Parts: sequence; structure tokens; C-alpha cells
Amino acid sequence: MKMFRKKIEVTSTAGHPTFHNITAQIKDMVAASGVSEGICTVYSHHTTCSVLIQECSHDKTYFGLEYLQQDLCNVMEKLIPVCRVENQYLHPGPEHIKFGDSVGEPGPWTSLNTDGHLRSCILGRSETIVIEEGRLDLGQFGFVYFVDWDQVRGRDRVVQVAIIGEER
Repeated sequence: MKMFRKKIEVTSTAGHPTFHNITAQIKDMVAASGVSEGICTVYSHHTTCSVLIQECSHDKTYFGLEYLQQDLCNVMEKLIPVCRVENQYLHPGPEHIKFGDSVGEPGPWTSLNTDGHLRSCILGRSETIVIEEGRLDLGQFGFVYFVDWDQVRGRDRVVQVAIIGEER
């Protein structure tokens, strides 16, 4: 049994959810791992981010989102509106703001990302993909996306990839 672990670094932008197609990097990692039969887990420790397997819709909006991604954002906006002002949601409360100050957050406004936390809760922060004959089993249309729902500010993010299985 072999274990292979690596990270992917991405940078998100402010003002809208940021989608990163990380499929090619993960396929390269599977190839480099030497695992022929096993699983690949793609994980985010960021609590306002999600990992999704979805079809690439190829067409893009003027803002660079694939149509399916924009559709998902539109649905999420109806379910969980973007946090635009303090007290729109119960979170963040005064204790959380105090905690943010203690760890060096640039200001209390950076905690107005409750929508990102809730969206991540619904869609999840990881996916596990079967590796068969040395390749990811994503089906004909599957792509792996890392989504940063936090629209408050741009950030550097880290995607964890762990591959476990039998070597070739």
C-alpha cells in the first residue's frame, strides 16, 4: 500500500466566488504517485471553500465563470444570500470578532463571510475519486473544481490531495 500527498496552491479574487479547475494537476499527481488501484481524496481545510466534481460547461460569462458555475452561484444566492452587512446573519458575533482581531485579521469586515461558510457546509469540503488502472475515474464529463465562496477579499488557498492505493 502506498501513500502519496501533495498540495495545490491557488489564489482567489474578491467580489465573487472563485472557481479553480484543478483536474489536470490532480491527474498529474495520480500519475506521479505510481498508484494503479486506489483512491484520491481532494480536501480543503478552508471552511469557506468546497471541492466539487462537475461537468465543464465550456461557455463562459463575461466575468469568466462557466455557465454551470454561474448557475450554481445564482442558486446559492437564492438559498444563502451574500453577507453584505453586519448582523445579516447571527455569525459573526462579538466573540468571533474578538478572536479574529487576536489572530491578526485586517478588520472585522473580513468576518462578513457567513454565506461562504454556509455554502461550504451544504456542498462539502472534499471529494474522493476512485483510481482505476492508474487513472482517475471521473466519468466522461467529470472535472474537479476547488471553489472559494468567500467573496470578502482575495486570498491564497491550499488544496490537499492524498492518494492511497496499490502500486503498479
